[in-house]
Amino acid sequence: MKPEDELCLCFHVTKRKVLNFIRIEKPRRAGQLSQCFGAGTGCGWCRPFLKKLFEASQSMESVTPDLPDASEYASGRTGYVRSGKGTPPPGATPTPI
Repeated sequence: MKPEDELCLCFHVTKRKVLNFIRIEKPRRAGQLSQCFGAGTGCGWCRPFLKKLFEASQSMESVTPDLPDASEYASGRTGYVRSGKGTPPPGATPTPI
């Protein structure tokens, strides 16, 4: 996933925005990432990925975890939503038919 790709597809929050939020705001818990433009508060698909970025920021190593590429990521979310595990809010990036 590139920095300009959306990590939270519900609220259009890019990976870059999340990384900058972590760097500047220094959240103490992964749940505080929701303060970054609502990331993780929609369908829930991005929560495990947000947690990975948060956990990586807490380690002494400055390694960004590998995340799937944007198309694979969006496809995974489509399956997640269609299986009834989350409901995107109005205005979210639509799931392909």
